[in-house]
Parts: sequence; C-alpha cells; structure tokens
Amino acid sequence: MDTLIQIGQILFILSILVILHEFGHYLPAKLFKVRVEKFYLFMDAGFSLFKKKIKDTEWGIGWLPIGGYVKLSGMIDESMDSEQMAQPAQPWEFRSKPAWQRLIIMLGGITVNILLAWFLYTMIYSYYGQKYIATNELQKNGLAFGEVGQSVGFKNGDKIISVDGKFQEKFNRMVIDILLGDKVVVERNGKQETLVLTDEHKKEILSKEGRNFIEPRISNIVIDSVVKDSKANQAGLLKGDQIVALNGVKTVYFDELTSEINKHKNDSIKLSIIRNNSPLVIKAATDKEGKLGFFKKPLTKEDLKNRFETVNHLSFFQAIPVAVEESYTQFIYNIKQFKLLLKPKTGAYKQVKSPIGITRQLPTEWNWEFVWGFTAIFSIGLAFMNLLPIPGLDGGHAIFTIAEMITGKTLSVKAAERVQTVGMIILLSLMALTFGKDIYEWVMDVIAKK
Repeated sequence: MDTLIQIGQILFILSILVILHEFGHYLPAKLFKVRVEKFYLFMDAGFSLFKKKIKDTEWGIGWLPIGGYVKLSGMIDESMDSEQMAQPAQPWEFRSKPAWQRLIIMLGGITVNILLAWFLYTMIYSYYGQKYIATNELQKNGLAFGEVGQSVGFKNGDKIISVDGKFQEKFNRMVIDILLGDKVVVERNGKQETLVLTDEHKKEILSKEGRNFIEPRISNIVIDSVVKDSKANQAGLLKGDQIVALNGVKTVYFDELTSEINKHKNDSIKLSIIRNNSPLVIKAATDKEGKLGFFKKPLTKEDLKNRFETVNHLSFFQAIPVAVEESYTQFIYNIKQFKLLLKPKTGAYKQVKSPIGITRQLPTEWNWEFVWGFTAIFSIGLAFMNLLPIPGLDGGHAIFTIAEMITGKTLSVKAAERVQTVGMIILLSLMALTFGKDIYEWVMDVIAKK
C-alpha cells in the first residue's frame, strides 16, 4: 500500500507538470496557426494506452511515464519525421513561421513551468504559510556531525556562521549551501574558524552520509535499538532507555556520550539510565574500539517541525512577491547543483535520480501540502532542465533559433536531423544510466530485506 501511494504521488505530479508544460507549447502554436499533430501525456513508444483524434490533433496517453510531447507539423523533433520535411513547406507548418514565433513556441513550456511554480508557492504560502526550519533556533546548542563530517574538518558543537560569505536562515537550504559552497565559517569555542571544502570532501559526504552528515545537537539521549550480541545487549540495555550519565558524569548530548565511551576501550563503565521513569545504574563493558553497540533514537522530520519550525502567515498579496523570490532562488539552486554535477571529483552525478529513484524517496502518506510543494520544486527543475542547450530539449531548439535570428542562416534538414539524433542519443543514454542505477539499488534493497 505504501508503494502504491508513492507511485500515485509521482504519477499525479508528473501528469500535472507534463500536461501544463506541453500546453505551454500547444497554445502559442495554435495562436500562430501551427498544426499540432499529436499531444501526448507520457511517451507512446510502440503503443499508447489511449488515443483520440479531434480535428487535426491526436490526443493520447503513452505507457512510459518519462515525459510527454506535442508533435508540430514541419519540425524536426524526436519523431524524426524526415519524409514530411522533404516536402515543400506549408503555411501551417512550424518551419514556415518567423523565427521569433518559433522561439516563443519553443520557450512556452519553460515559461509555463516557471509560472506554475510561482502560482503554487503563492497558494501554499497564503493557505499553509511559509514554513522552514530556522537555522538559528536549530543550532542554539551547536551542531552534531557524522564521522565523515568530522573527517573533513567539522567538530561537534560548531555553529555555522556563513557559507561563501552568506548566512542561510533556512536550515535545510544551509545544508545544501555547504555541499555547493567552498568556504564555511564556523563558531567554535567562541572563536571563528574557516573550513575549505574540496571536491574530494564533497564526494565523501555525498557518497557516505549525504544531507544527514549534519544534524542539530539534541539533549535527551534515548536508545532506539540495541545490536544483537553486542556489549550493550549483554549489559541489558533496552530500547527506550534514556542515558543521563557515564561513570557519574552527566552527559547531555549524544556526541559527548560516544566521545567519553571511546575513551574506555576494553574497559568497564557505569551508565546511569532512566527506564520507565525510574533511575537505574547498569554496568557495561566496551569493546576494543570503545563502543557498546546501540543506536540513539533518530530525529524525525516531525521532531524538527515541532521543535524548530518557523511559520510566516502571509496574505495572498503578501505571498506573491515571496513566491516569486522562492521560484528564482530554486532556479539558482538548480544552476549550482548542475555545476556540481559537472565536477567528476565530487561524485555528485551518482546522486541523480530517475522517476523510480524519486518515487522511492516520496512519503508513504498522501499530504497535499507536500505534493503541491514538491510539484513546485519539480516544476522549476523541469524548466531548468529543458533550458539546457542540448539538442532534443527545448533549450537546444531555442539556441539554434536564436542563432538563426542573429546570423540569418538556418540549419539544413540533414544537419538538423543529425543534431537531433545526437541529442536523442545523449538523452536516452543518460536516462538508461539513471534508470539502470535506480532499478539496481531497488533490487538490492529488496534482497537485503529478505
């Protein structure tokens, strides 16, 4: 059932984005009297699930949920209809229209995606409020870092002052800023320290811990699980136990506790715990690495929300400029993330997800606030991706049209076919790699759970 909800969410989101994106091409095409031969939600490679011809246009739903398309008469696109292009140009064909009209048609889908994100953010902020986890509130007691985070220079208790000279008030975005930035200024023991993150550092973080390499430093150490046959298990520690002291010394934070335990390798220790609201002292032995073998209760999104969420209640008209700013900011982050992907040393390209990978990360409960928010983010991502000057994408078509407007020269049909073929090979290869990786990870997770 959980998987079905995830699939339902991704299909709903993709359907909205694809239909509106393609209408962004369809409407100006009709305005400029270009014949639209096909309008498809999803790809109909080989066959379609549904199709119906209304006047000049065949409307349909394909079986492969990786996009959609409108097929315009007289245009070299993914259909590679060279036979039509060999005939004399007709007044209703795309190629017979002025370059400025063709450019508007090509950029129509991108424009709609940006306007959709703007509209969705406006409605979300005016109805639910603008919500975010406040960085200042979250790092009042400093931050805790995983092993990788500490290995690249962070220390438990650090507070982030700035990333590349800027302070980010939204914690989730600050984590992204660190992964995209170069210089991080932290406050450590009352002094400021500057950390320089290399591409190798980012690769370590992305491949091993991802965004979870940093989290708030929370008091109240509660055991979530105990490793079977571990020292903690042998000592009698149980899920739900709250550890309050080690050898009589009060421990407030988990990183303090683990640090103290590590000092006692192959040694015996006394843990003061609270179990069922009653104090208890347990004697335990550590292993040669200075570990007991238990995991603390993880900090959930709900915990973060309850403790640190800030909500700005905005009217509809107040939400409009904030929504515009958020749409712009999301677009800039897409640019920064793309730059990171182009640096092989970071290994960021391995984190790219296909619709399968994205689906697996969606929540297992339907939440309209999340769905609309994710649709807005995805819409900006789709706009950015289509703006890339890759043949086969809107940006690829647009760049050649702009070149034509500047030089007055057009590509020959054969040259356009070759460029389109190269673009499709690139896109299909990238899709095959991302789908293959996500399917492999899915299969391995299923095997691991058996």
